[in-house]
Amino acid sequence: MKRTSLGTVVVIAVTLAGPAYAGQQVKLDGYVEGREGGELIIDGQRVQFGSRVKLKGHGPGFAAIPLGYEAKVKGVRQPDGSVRADEIEARPNGRGLFEDDLRASFDALEDRFRRSGRMFEEGEFGFHHTIGALWEEGPEVDRARSVFESLVPSYIDARDYRVYVVDNPEWNAIAAPNGAIYVFNGLLEGLDDDELALVLGHELAHATHEHSRKQYKKKMLVGLGTLVAVAALDDIDNPGQRVAFQAAAVLLASAWENGYGRRQEEQADRVGMRYAFEAGYDIRKGPEMWERFARRYSGGSGAWNFFFGDHQSSKERAAQLRRELRETYRVE
Repeated sequence: MKRTSLGTVVVIAVTLAGPAYAGQQVKLDGYVEGREGGELIIDGQRVQFGSRVKLKGHGPGFAAIPLGYEAKVKGVRQPDGSVRADEIEARPNGRGLFEDDLRASFDALEDRFRRSGRMFEEGEFGFHHTIGALWEEGPEVDRARSVFESLVPSYIDARDYRVYVVDNPEWNAIAAPNGAIYVFNGLLEGLDDDELALVLGHELAHATHEHSRKQYKKKMLVGLGTLVAVAALDDIDNPGQRVAFQAAAVLLASAWENGYGRRQEEQADRVGMRYAFEAGYDIRKGPEMWERFARRYSGGSGAWNFFFGDHQSSKERAAQLRRELRETYRVE
């Protein structure tokens, strides 16, 4: 098994590297996504409870915090890569502002893609820029779906997600906030399953941690005028639905072109790596894979690649993942 092989490497790395990062103060802000013995998986990290841990918002105790709860942790990095929690705030994950509207808008967008058999960008005066044919079955879809479903944490029903392949040579993928996953064929041709798991884990983390909704909320509050400036769609009669659909289209295009905020991208890398590790994939391939993205898109080619805004940021991301491997997984 890949997990067993990687586990052996981790044991050796602990002996060689030693507790170089032990004692560092750590803050986590994510969801409780797994339980291993007496540890919880929060924000992609293994979390232990300290002897004097302060628990806020959940009465039964640390070990009884339900999977799927939101959690904030203050603690200290341990020699084995885990985090000893000194303070935890846990609460149920309630429905956020705009969540229902956003989901409904992306449902409508997904339906339009499926009916037309292609993914497209909505432009002015009803103009559609075709991104690629949308495949719902075939060997490429089967492969993407198999890898993706292996990554989904146990508290989430994998049937809530739908995986499509887009016939486009770019290295790209995106998880929409309604559970639609779009994987570009170029990504399948360019990456092996370990690498694909890291990319799809990254995308799944954007979905599970509701990055689209949080970005949507920010856009709505800061720049509502830019959203309603998109040309009206003739086949949506309800003005409120039309604005919501336009907002979804703008958000999707923004994610493709610019990615999410830096903190969200770092969290998606961190949590996505945990998803891939728990599923048994070789996460040591992560930094070199992201550098391959950097080399491929260093000249600004690939209009539809959103993983990296620029060459420098991609190099920084690879370095951060190497640090994550050393600190959390003890892999050199």
